[in-house]
Amino acid sequence: MTWYDTVIVEPGRAPTLWLLIGFVLTFAITRGVTRRIRAREHAVAIGEAEPSEGGMISNIHLGGVHVHHQVWGILLVLVTGVLQFRYAPSSPWVEILAALFGAGAALALDEFALWLHLEDVYWSAEGRKSIDAILVASVLALALLLGTSPIGVSPEDAGSWWAFAITLALHFAFVILSALKGKRITALIGVVVPLVASIGAIRLAKPTSFWAHRRYGEERMARARRRYSEEYQARWDRLRDRIGGRHGTRLGAAVERRVNEGFVHATRDDAPVTSPDHGPDAVGRETGG
Repeated sequence: MTWYDTVIVEPGRAPTLWLLIGFVLTFAITRGVTRRIRAREHAVAIGEAEPSEGGMISNIHLGGVHVHHQVWGILLVLVTGVLQFRYAPSSPWVEILAALFGAGAALALDEFALWLHLEDVYWSAEGRKSIDAILVASVLALALLLGTSPIGVSPEDAGSWWAFAITLALHFAFVILSALKGKRITALIGVVVPLVASIGAIRLAKPTSFWAHRRYGEERMARARRRYSEEYQARWDRLRDRIGGRHGTRLGAAVERRVNEGFVHATRDDAPVTSPDHGPDAVGRETGG
C-alpha cells in the first residue's frame, strides 16, 4: 500500500487534497494570466505597444460586456455541487469534482473584492481584499486536509460533554475576541486553528477596532498605533502584491498621461498656421509700417 493510500485515501482526505490542489493551481494560473493582460494594457497606455484585439490571453467579452472570471467560477462551483449532491460518486469521480470545485472557488474568490464593492477594483488598493480571501480559504482548506478539529479536541478527547462544551465556548470566545480586536482574518483562520484564535485574542488590538475604542486608554491606544503603523500596513501590502501582482493606480495614471499627451498633440496639430504673407510682419508691410 502506497503512502497516498495510507495517509490520504483511507482517512478520507483525498477529496480535500484535490480540492486544495485545484484551488491553488487555478489561482496561480489566473493571476499569471491577469498580470500578463495588465502588463500589456500598461504598455499600450504608455505607447510602448499597439492595441490588439482578441488573442489567447485577453479579457473575454460577450455582446460587448466584459465577463469577469468570477462568473465562470460561480458556475463551476454550482455545477460541481449539484453533481456531487445528486450522484455522490465514488473515486475517482469524487476527486475530479473536488478539484473542479476548488478551481471554481479560486476563480470566484480571486474577485472577492468585486463582490464586496460591486465595482471593478481588481487592480486598485481595495483589490487586495481578494488576496486576503484567497489566503484565508487556502489556510482553511489546509487545516481541513490535516484533520484539524474546529476546537482542537473531540468529545471523546475532552472526557465528558461538559468539558467539551466549556472548551467549545472558550474557543469561540477567542474567535469573537479576535474579531472585536479588528483581526478578521485571524478570527476566520482561528475557527479551524485554535492556536491562531488564542494568539489573536491575547495580542494588542488594532487601533481602529471596536475593542480598542471601548477598552483602551491613551497610553494603550498609542501602543496600538505604533504596533499597527503605516509601515506595518505597507509590509502586508508588499506581501499581498508579491502574491497577486502590484495594486494601485499605475495603469490609471499611465492612461491619463497618454490622454493628456493626445490633447497636446491635437491642440498643436489643429492650431492655425501663420504664413509669411498673413503674419504680423505682413500686416505691417501692407500698412506701410
